[in-house]
Amino acid sequence: MTGFGTVVLVIMLLKTFRHLEAATRMSKVETEYRLRPWVGPSTGIKKVDNSINGKIQFSITLKNFGELPASGVKAKSIVDTKMLTKESLQQPLAEFNLGPLLPNMEKNYWFFIEPEMWDKITNGTETLFTALYFEYPSLAGKNGYGMISEYNKNNDSFIHKEMWLDHPEIKF
Repeated sequence: MTGFGTVVLVIMLLKTFRHLEAATRMSKVETEYRLRPWVGPSTGIKKVDNSINGKIQFSITLKNFGELPASGVKAKSIVDTKMLTKESLQQPLAEFNLGPLLPNMEKNYWFFIEPEMWDKITNGTETLFTALYFEYPSLAGKNGYGMISEYNKNNDSFIHKEMWLDHPEIKF
């Protein structure tokens, strides 16, 4: 009877340890995916009426949808008249540090277009493409949100051609 009880106890302990191991893996996933900053746009790209320095100004609002603050959000952008790709953002670009973004906090990012280029776009001789990328650190590593958009002069708005998320891979 004692031997049978010991065997049952050992089996129960093994199952308990396996359950604890699975629970530990799940809390690691939750910590690294759910409990982290999630930075992305909360509005579309909009033209600003009062431009600075004679350049045409556009704005996009970013928001931290996550439960933890995002420290050191950096923005990169490129504007061109030909189609852009993700690789366009790999070249050395000027970065703008937006600073920290607390949970549910919003910040605006501005990018500018030269008036000569804007005249060609509004006249219909050129097409405007923009690539935006926002990167920010988390406990698991570097994260990012990117988007490539094309300006539609008929609707006076941007159409997003491609959007993606970059996040570190979690190893179990």
